[in-house]
Amino acid sequence: MKNILVPVGSSKNAKCHLQYAVDFAKAFGAKVYVVQIYNVYTKAGTMIKIDHILERESQAFLDEHVASIDKKGVEVITRVFKGKLVDTIESACKALEIDLIVLEPRTNSIKEEVYLGKTSGKIVKQTEIPALIVPECYEYKPIVKMLMATKSAAVKKEDALKPLIAIKNQYKAIVNLLLVKTPNYNKGDLEVSKELAAIITNTTKANAQTTFQAVLEHYQDHNPDLLCVVRRKRGFFQKLWEDNTILKKDFHSTTIPVLVLSGLK
Repeated sequence: MKNILVPVGSSKNAKCHLQYAVDFAKAFGAKVYVVQIYNVYTKAGTMIKIDHILERESQAFLDEHVASIDKKGVEVITRVFKGKLVDTIESACKALEIDLIVLEPRTNSIKEEVYLGKTSGKIVKQTEIPALIVPECYEYKPIVKMLMATKSAAVKKEDALKPLIAIKNQYKAIVNLLLVKTPNYNKGDLEVSKELAAIITNTTKANAQTTFQAVLEHYQDHNPDLLCVVRRKRGFFQKLWEDNTILKKDFHSTTIPVLVLSGLK
């Protein structure tokens, strides 16, 4: 893991979040790219574009933001981009060879009941980049136990497990697998691939309507430091992915980081 991207919003948690990302990056010897994205606007009734003003203000904000945290020797680089959120994030990640996005649950939302706000929700739901969602005001600590929850253990995509393996190796962590048999499972879903089996310590098999439901039922038994899930078009936390905003009452794990893999197939 060499390059980590941290999108910055206007939340009160932004400083704590960036500090976590820097602490996390230090463990891997990674660079941190702190980015802010703005769109292009034209002032109503005029031909004056204000994008250059937004760019200047965004850069000043990022510089001040980075100066407020302890960089601990980590290389922290600021970048300002203009464009639509998802497209611009994807382009930036490709250009900067990003391995992982570290996200706040709520970059802009001020509603206490919201777990994953619209901005973070769009990035998680609509991109293919691995993401680490870090709870608000969460202090960095080494990861000892991880729980990976999935309804299919078949790994076909090259490097699909790369972020999980990197974290396991760095912290010498235990990875437990919660393998969920849902009503619409496909043949082969419950067969654990060699690549995944090589990093798993224990496997728990469960029957549930959704992977989300199985996590609710088995989460406390494992007491992990990190929950790992797989992004699917119609997969994990299916009912939650319907909307970009996810409420805390619908999501059990609001107290530990959640690693979202880009998909195994």
